[in-house]
Amino acid sequence: MTPDEIEAALQTAFDRCEIASCPLTEMQKQILLQVVGQLKGNANLSILDDANPLDELTPEQLQAFLRFVEAQEEQNISWKVQLLNDWLHDNDSGEVQFIRDCYGLQWLNRIQEHHFHKYFSEDGWKLKQGSRIEVCNALWEWVQDNGPCHREWFPCTVVKIERVERGDDSYTNCIIRFQNGAEYEIQGFYEWNRYNWRRMQT
Repeated sequence: MTPDEIEAALQTAFDRCEIASCPLTEMQKQILLQVVGQLKGNANLSILDDANPLDELTPEQLQAFLRFVEAQEEQNISWKVQLLNDWLHDNDSGEVQFIRDCYGLQWLNRIQEHHFHKYFSEDGWKLKQGSRIEVCNALWEWVQDNGPCHREWFPCTVVKIERVERGDDSYTNCIIRFQNGAEYEIQGFYEWNRYNWRRMQT
């Protein structure tokens, strides 16, 4: 497995633990990541970075940056591409100009999607109609780590999100549209199927 595949597998495991109401502590996650790094014989894997780059920001900088990321997401614009375009064309990035001035490209490249999990709960950063996500084939077929069908990710667009109330039970259903125009409904989108979709990678 490549470092990226190991990181994705571990993040899926962390997410499943949270969904099952038995989340790992940050220390447990770091221990697992370090052991995997030792087994792979590469202590410099990016997933072994002890620090979340977002933790390096001041509280004011963090809030400004999270507002910027959320605003870009709402417009279906990659926040990272927007920043890089600003830098390439020497444009002012407004309230997040400090990232270019104080932290730079190397810091920006360290940020991965899982770093946002600490700051954006599902309640704080919901998907909207038009959001771009990737879904796993585990939604419609049996997937095994060592079987003939392995996990694959497919890009799609959120068409509709609907909250379903049934007595004391409530959950979220989501209709997605694939690039070929086919649509698919995912039940329990945030509840029991959370580990079968992810935001589009930037």
